[in-house]
Amino acid sequence: MPAVLPALFEHRYGAQPTAAPVEAAAPAADLFASLLDHRSIRAYSSVALEPGTLELLIAAAQSASTSSNLQPWSVVALTDPAHKAKAATLAGDQNFIRQAPLFLIFVADLSRLTDVSSATGRSGIALDYLELFLIAAIDAALAAQNAVVAAEGLGLGTCYVGAVRNRPQDIADLIGLPQRAIALFGLAVGHPAAGAKSAVKPRLPQPEVLHRERYDSSQRAANVAAYDRILGAFYAAQGLPAADWSHHIAQRVGSIDVLRGRDQLTAILRDRGFGLR
Repeated sequence: MPAVLPALFEHRYGAQPTAAPVEAAAPAADLFASLLDHRSIRAYSSVALEPGTLELLIAAAQSASTSSNLQPWSVVALTDPAHKAKAATLAGDQNFIRQAPLFLIFVADLSRLTDVSSATGRSGIALDYLELFLIAAIDAALAAQNAVVAAEGLGLGTCYVGAVRNRPQDIADLIGLPQRAIALFGLAVGHPAAGAKSAVKPRLPQPEVLHRERYDSSQRAANVAAYDRILGAFYAAQGLPAADWSHHIAQRVGSIDVLRGRDQLTAILRDRGFGLR
């Protein structure tokens, strides 16, 4: 097994793996190295993307699995600086959106299915149900992750932006979304700025998320305590304020204010034509 993989595995968890990762030969080893080395980039250079990059990323995105071949998602690509600046202001005023040469907005898009169904004279009644919105959201996420893997394979950096849901109606107006279409998240894409490469943030221990045959939370307290220590050490090594995951989670879910307006999302979805029955 290439020596780099165990090291990346350890970086991802902040600890030695409980079992040695399976051996992987090139080019699979390069793929696993890219996946395990993923990190969000929030500072971009002014270097433009190569012509055809956007089309390649979308081809990768469209190659992801899709439920029943419904393909109920779309993506709006922003490259115009003024347009990106408006999107950045609406999405938490995050400057890296302005810096990135490409900002993709992934959309749960039931408008296409509505139009196609209507053109055939069918009612499209299933589109009024929560299941179809879930399918659209899941398929869009699968597609976006394919785009991320493709972008990182090209040496580019990426960062997901959930803050496009802070003001979903304003985002919909900005990018001209029809009824039964709503922005789910954004994705900044570009060449990382010099020195912008952040460290790999450790994830929860595998025993906390990997359940064999039956769900088992009996070791949750120990797993979370171990992760608190690992994440605390990570932040200290990065020169960041001391923090642990438990307190972060308690704060993140402990107030409606932290939703930043997304507590109104159900009402906005219904206003935009999603039945959610």
